[in-house]
This record gives sequence, C-alpha cells and structure tokens, in this order.
Amino acid sequence: MNGPDKIKIIDTHAHLTKSDFKNDRDQVINRAQDADVEYIINIGYDLKTSIASVELAEKYDCCYAAVGIHPHDAKTLDEKTFKELESLAKNPKVVAIGEMGLDFHRNLSPKEIQIEAFNKQLVWAETLNLPVVVHDRDAHQETMDILKGHSDLKVVLHCFAGDAEMAIEAKQREYLLSVGGPVTFKNSKHLPEVLKTVELENLMLETDCPYLAPAPHRGQRNEPAYLPIIAQKITELLAPLTYDDICRVTTLNAKKFFNIGRIDPAKIAYQIRNSLYLNITNRCTNACVFCIRQKTDFIKGHNLRLEREPTFQEVIAAIGDPSKYREVVFCGYGEPMLRLDLVKQVAGWLKSKNAQVRINTNGHGNLIAGRDIIPELKGLIDEVSISLNAGDQETYDRICPSRFSDKAFVALLDFARGCRMVGIKTTVTVMDMPGVDLELAEQTAQKLGVTIRVRHYDVVG
Repeated sequence: MNGPDKIKIIDTHAHLTKSDFKNDRDQVINRAQDADVEYIINIGYDLKTSIASVELAEKYDCCYAAVGIHPHDAKTLDEKTFKELESLAKNPKVVAIGEMGLDFHRNLSPKEIQIEAFNKQLVWAETLNLPVVVHDRDAHQETMDILKGHSDLKVVLHCFAGDAEMAIEAKQREYLLSVGGPVTFKNSKHLPEVLKTVELENLMLETDCPYLAPAPHRGQRNEPAYLPIIAQKITELLAPLTYDDICRVTTLNAKKFFNIGRIDPAKIAYQIRNSLYLNITNRCTNACVFCIRQKTDFIKGHNLRLEREPTFQEVIAAIGDPSKYREVVFCGYGEPMLRLDLVKQVAGWLKSKNAQVRINTNGHGNLIAGRDIIPELKGLIDEVSISLNAGDQETYDRICPSRFSDKAFVALLDFARGCRMVGIKTTVTVMDMPGVDLELAEQTAQKLGVTIRVRHYDVVG
C-alpha cells in the first residue's frame, strides 16, 4: 500500500516548440527529466504551434499537448483553422484546449474578436470534455465573466496575475491557478499574498518557457529544468509545508486536471510537513457535515482511501524509521479508536523507538470500547488532539451526527478531561465554519482545562 517512489513534478505550461529550443531540444528535455520533471504540457498558441505541440508529444513520452488559439492570434481563427484544430484534438496526447483567453494589454487582435474566439474555444472544449488553459492579461473581470458561463469546464488560469480577491473567486469556482517564475522575482508583491489566500490544492507549477525564467536566471532562456526553483520558492512562502509537500500536491493536481500519469495507491503512512500520519481505518462513528472524506480520497496529495485495513506488520513496515519525524500521528480518514488494539500495539513499538506519539480522534474511544480506555493509553500516547467542533451539544449534534446520538458530545468532553488528568497532553480543535460559536468553544475548552486550536474551514492537512 505504500510506495517509496521519489516525488516528481509537472511543468504544466511550456513552449518547447519555439525556435529558442531548435538547437538543443533533446538536451532540454533530458535536463528536465534529470531535474525530476515527470511530464511537460506543451502549449499551442496558434495553428502552427498546435501542430508542432502534437508532433512533440508524439515524439517524447514525457510530453503532452494542448491545442488552441492565443488571444494575440484570435483574428486567425477562421473556419479552416478551427477544423484543423478539431482534427488535432483527436490525438490521444492532446490533454487540453488552449492557450486561449483575453489579452487587453497589447490588443494584437481586436477585443471583440478575442472575446469571440475565447467563447468559441470554450464551447469546443465542453464538447470534447477537455480542460482549458486560460491566458488573462489586463482583462481579469472580462475573463472571469466569460468563464462563468461555462461552469462545467475544468479551468487553469495560467501564469496567474490577479489579486487575492480574484484568487478567492477562482478557488470558489474550483479553478486551478498556475504559478511560474514571477513568484521568484523581488518585485513580485501580489503572488505571495495570493498563495496565502488559496490552498495548495488550487495550485499547479509552470515555467512558461522560454519566457519568465525564475531568479537567479531571470533574463535568460527559461526551461523545464528550472521548475524546482519555482517549487522551492513556493515552499519558502508556504512554510511549514515542505518541498515534498509542494511537489506532491501540485503533481497530483496536474495529473487529475489533465488526466495523465498514474495516481498513487492508498497509503498507510503519509508525511505532511515533518509529521508522519498513520491511516489505519476509513471507518468512523461520526458523519460530520464538513468531513473531507465525503468529497475526495486525497489529503495534501496522499491517497487515503484504503482497500482494506492494514495489519500491525504492514503499519510498522510503512513507518520505517520513526526517528526521521517530529511525531507520529494516528489519523487517516477514519477514527483510530475503532482499532484500539492496533493503536496500542503500534504505539508500544513506537515508544520503544523513543518516538513522539499523537492521536487525532473524535473522542468517542470510551463509547466505542464500552469501557474507560484512558488508563490503557497512558504511557503509550503523548498527546491527543480531539475534534471538539462545537462549544455546545446542540451544535455538535447538528454538524457531527454520531452513531452514539446524544451521548457523543458528553463522552467527548469526559474523554478530554480524563486524558488531561492522567498527564496526556490534550488539545481540542474547532473549525471557523458558519454556525459555530468560537467563543463558546473556547469557554468549553477552558472549563476542561485544555488548550484549543482553531482550524480553518475547508483546509485539511
């Protein structure tokens, strides 16, 4: 269930068919692969480059193509050109339509012609069920207004240059934002703010080569081998997320968006930041209205949808050397206390290795076991993080319906209090979601004598 494969990255926007690469294209692609760039999406921007992109994708296994008409060339999109593009799009290595959109900075095609070509390609992409790669320069509102009429499409806003407000709207529409070399520029003010506004699950990486080389190569020819520089800069901006976190999540985003590559199988042990999490069950005693497992199989790029529950030996093998991590956390997509015997067995092994051990739980352990299990956890578990989720029973029962009905909330409070009393570090968590009184939750935590941590709604991992 676990794989040790090195994390790869994907350049989601390149122009390798340009003459800048005519003398060393093979070497450029080899350097990209040496830099752990697994795939390159080569983007057409007119008929000639769309044809060349398909030819490139047919030649190199690591390359895929997008075909379309850039707003600069919108005036060339006549019926003959469109029919040729339609023929190109039948190639199985064509994974997107674009680059299309609006560019009101240079207006190399009249605005009304740009808008017409943009709409025509969006409708075409809908008929093909392919995602679209959108160029937007000095036309933010017009671009978003037009896209709003095509809500079924998967959209990436390439080389995102909008502000935080636009990024939030894009996130709400489930668009992806592609980030490239400008994020490394000293005068880049908006991108760091944008990155802190959206989630990593909304981002992909790109070079837009041969343009926009990242610092320290700014002003030189860009190429896919520079993609790790961009990923590293994003890592710095999104700390404490790690470089591996950035690469893993953006790669998954790209694979799902373009429908390419292999999706990793379910994991027992998965690392986020400097913690190792253990996914030992997908079962839970709650059906929380906000639970992410109802929406996706993935957290921070890790597939957590188990085909079956792992054995002790499988868990130990998946952990490897626990000294590499700040802590090891029983978490996953389900309630760890449903496998109490395994938790105790694995925790005992971890403590023999001097590991720091935490459990993320809904606090129903005593109800599940039908007894007070806290004495059994003492000495095995250093810390518990309990999902309080509300400061009162009425709200809890509404947002966290439980198989234990109205017993669940009281049992959770008793469990938190009991863990604290035996010396287990105890934290309760609550989300800043609509309808939850955070002040009341803080008062509840104070009465329990435990710390509280507020989590952001829809931010997982």
